[in-house]
Amino acid sequence: MTGAKRKKKSVFWSKMHTPRCEDIKQWCRRRLPILEWAPNYSLKENLLPDTVSGIMLAVQQVTQGLAFAILSSVHPVFGLYGSLFPAIIYAIFGMGRHVATGTFALTSLISANAVERLVPLSSQNLTTQTNTSVLGLSDFEMQKIGVAAAVSFLGGVIQVAMFMLQLGSATFLLTEPVISAMTTGAATHVVTSQVKFLLGIKMPYISGPLGFFYIYAYVFENIKSVRLEALLLSLLSIVVLVLVKELNEQFKRKIKVVLPVDLVLIIAASFACYCTNMENTYGLEVVGHIPKGIPPPRAPPMNILSAVITEAFGVALVGYVASLALAQGSAKKFKYSVDDNQEFLAHGLSNVISSFLFCIPSAAAMGRTAGLYSTGAKTQVACLISCIFVLIVIYAIGPLLYWLPMCVLASIIVVGLKGMLIQFRDLKKYWNVDKIDWGIWVSTYIFTICFAANVGLLFGVIGTIAIVIGRFPRAKTLSMKDMKEMDVRVKTEEDGETLQQVKIISINNPLVFLNAKKFHIDLMKIIQKENTCNQPLDDIIKCEQNTLLNSLSNGNCNEEASQPCLNEKCSLILDCSGLTFFDYSGVSMLVEVYMDCKIRGIDISLVHCTASLMKAMNYCGNLDSEKPIFFESVSDAISNIHANKSLNKLSDHSEV
Repeated sequence: MTGAKRKKKSVFWSKMHTPRCEDIKQWCRRRLPILEWAPNYSLKENLLPDTVSGIMLAVQQVTQGLAFAILSSVHPVFGLYGSLFPAIIYAIFGMGRHVATGTFALTSLISANAVERLVPLSSQNLTTQTNTSVLGLSDFEMQKIGVAAAVSFLGGVIQVAMFMLQLGSATFLLTEPVISAMTTGAATHVVTSQVKFLLGIKMPYISGPLGFFYIYAYVFENIKSVRLEALLLSLLSIVVLVLVKELNEQFKRKIKVVLPVDLVLIIAASFACYCTNMENTYGLEVVGHIPKGIPPPRAPPMNILSAVITEAFGVALVGYVASLALAQGSAKKFKYSVDDNQEFLAHGLSNVISSFLFCIPSAAAMGRTAGLYSTGAKTQVACLISCIFVLIVIYAIGPLLYWLPMCVLASIIVVGLKGMLIQFRDLKKYWNVDKIDWGIWVSTYIFTICFAANVGLLFGVIGTIAIVIGRFPRAKTLSMKDMKEMDVRVKTEEDGETLQQVKIISINNPLVFLNAKKFHIDLMKIIQKENTCNQPLDDIIKCEQNTLLNSLSNGNCNEEASQPCLNEKCSLILDCSGLTFFDYSGVSMLVEVYMDCKIRGIDISLVHCTASLMKAMNYCGNLDSEKPIFFESVSDAISNIHANKSLNKLSDHSEV
């Protein structure tokens, strides 16, 4: 009896422990994405492109690290640390395979407000003569990095808190026009902050509401102070960078490795400055001394957290939004998924842990991510390889950057922001698709310029929601049609009678950013279903979808009638008579549905479309010009499907 009881107990405990172990393993894979892709990493296929991409990325990380550290009002060496540690942490916790995390212009600009406010320049006279044991830097420099690290720490804590609250599911509120306008406005701010280096003039730190305009007012008032040498060197650097990068883009298919023009320019400018002694002869400002090595970790000053809470929220929101947009873009481009909530955790830990290592706030940057695209990176191994080269710069090459002119570094930053600045071209797209989205873009950009990136982001989200709420009461509802009016049958004869299956889905409500993503998910689920059909094979399968938009369901599709099944011969008809209005996100999702169906070999037709919807879809996507997809009625669409099948059958017989 005792042995039997022990056996039962062991079986009981094994049953209790086994699922718990599996749950832990699943949780680890979900929260540590590196455990998913690292074991399956192919050295033969991926190592070479990742190595090339990592080398090119390291050049960008070093140059942007130096520049964004200065933009954040701290010593340049801390930008190198910010290019190293956040990239390693994101590679472990992040899901974006082509996202390059490190120093970021927008977060640096936000943290600079806290640094300049809490450590004013007037306090430098009291601390310059006193050096600390940390890299031989002055107390003044250490106070400034302490404030920047505190902003990074608190911003990361806010992001981790948002992860724990599962706020990643609320990212559907961040529409493409709002993100585009905010990042473009913030890039304009960064360019403005570099004007003093491009022109070689001394300028006090200017921030706050309308600070953008005050900076240019100061420049025009002191236009006689512009150093001609700095201006000419800046113009020459910008021209060289733009021309070489355009040539690299045009001939990237013919050449395997693009010319690292940033690196070449840094070496050439530093050498020329050293040989001609530009710092003393012409008064050009240079980067200055870069100390070697990495200091031991130190906690950021916790006593100033309450003083930097505004900047911390700005870093948390703006950094996450810009990074998530890049992660989602890469996931869409390379066909993998990204968990919005996991990205909160990845970027939160990148900021929290790095703040103990003298790092400024971090996020993903568009220029570095685009560089990974163009150089053919496959995984986050490219970012890890770039960290090796950044480490070499920190311990060996850093002191050689002393003679790098600040005007050249500013030119590299301005050209690197090209991807954000050319988003002005989106205005034409939004005007043709939905003029309300155009208005949201313009107003968000203006608020970002006049105030700050976080203010512009908040205004854009609130304005978008308010406009949608205002448009809904005027939306017409769709009355359910008589099923008999839609009852048609389509048969094809090929080795007997088989069903030419047609699915008719009606969209009964507006399609906007609030329900566009859920609409796509539910529609794809219906298309993927392969359940056994209970209806006769010669009946049309009709599935009425009611995309009721509300805050809880976010546009759930509730399927009525019997469960349909899909076979190889399937056509989809979307009845858009109930689509009373739409925005850019809704039209983009319809185009994405069309492209997904095209890839799956499913014929898709849209009926009862308004002229504005057809114009918007033709403008947003590359629709098939050979096959018509817009029809006036469901019967016209079904007749077209039947005619195409008859034509295909006749073509097959002709080939035989």
